[in-house]
Amino acid sequence: MRWYDRITSLREHLGKSDRKRGRGEAVPETAPAKAPERTGSGTAVVDNAVYCDGERIEPESLDQTYELIRERKGLGWIGLYRPERENIEAIAFEFGLHPLAVEDALHAHQRPKLERYGDTLFVVLHPARYVDSEEVVDIGELHMFIGPDFVVTIRHSEAPDLRPVRRRMEEHPELLRLGPEAVLYAVLDRIVDDYAPVLRGVAIDIDQIETQVFDGDAEVSRRIYQLGREVIDFRHAVEPLADMFASLRSGFDKYKVDLELQRLLRDVEDHSVRVNERIDSFRELLNNMLTANATVVAQRQNEEMRRMTETSLAQNEEIKRISSWAAILFAPTLVGTVYGMNFDHMPELHWLLGYPFAIVLMLTVSVILYFVFKAKDWL
Repeated sequence: MRWYDRITSLREHLGKSDRKRGRGEAVPETAPAKAPERTGSGTAVVDNAVYCDGERIEPESLDQTYELIRERKGLGWIGLYRPERENIEAIAFEFGLHPLAVEDALHAHQRPKLERYGDTLFVVLHPARYVDSEEVVDIGELHMFIGPDFVVTIRHSEAPDLRPVRRRMEEHPELLRLGPEAVLYAVLDRIVDDYAPVLRGVAIDIDQIETQVFDGDAEVSRRIYQLGREVIDFRHAVEPLADMFASLRSGFDKYKVDLELQRLLRDVEDHSVRVNERIDSFRELLNNMLTANATVVAQRQNEEMRRMTETSLAQNEEIKRISSWAAILFAPTLVGTVYGMNFDHMPELHWLLGYPFAIVLMLTVSVILYFVFKAKDWL
């Protein structure tokens, strides 16, 4: 069965299920502690609304959403959280989404990008949040389909919380009147603003690492590498925004984007550039800290080697002194031992000056050895 044929049969089934069971009230578009409960037809719709002249209308089902979009010429905004294949394929059939974009949305783990398929934009964004309890940067993933009269947001992660975005748009109907591109602006603005707490968290981590480096913490190298990896992932989330904004700017005239909306998008672009610059400065700081830590470790090792060398030299000097005195005392001990032997036949045994001679001999040998070792700096 062809892909679109399968979607057609699936949508018919979902449509019957919607009409039979109906749908409850829309739940807030945010990730609860656990995955949101599937509604009657098995979808993961966390918010579903149609905006006519900036005013919110809440349909009872996705089929009613499609009808309101056609009949009232409204803007449909469907929010999904970790949907199943059939959920995305049914919406893809209704809005005529390109199969390649649908496959990307199904598989997730896409790089940040903006692709245009006819009059529909497919946008992949990587929101970020700083998890203070674990001191890590968590990178999420958000997909958006933006057409002439619809917006579909698909979240594959906890962040971002899109409720404030909806509230902001609903409190300012003039933004909603600017069309689907205004929703894209609001989401981009939210994601870029959410990068600020991440930058603050990383900056605090870098300050702590700097203290650890000069305090001689043995685990600091591991933390530098870990934070460096997180900063690189963060950079991969932010850096593609420059190309995405450039692509949007190139279509301003062709797609007749409102002038005020153009200004708003340029403002978000400026913020993203500053975020990227901060990330680059973080990478440079971490590289410098890694070098500084290697230098500190090398200096500490050199100092330890110097202390060990000094200790070894001091021990050698002590050994020299002990050896010198042992040699000096050995000479009189040897003479005294020889003359202390009680034998009848022995030189100078009955010599009157034998005893003084032995004393003088012992003293002479000891003094000679003393000056010899003194000359060699052993004493």
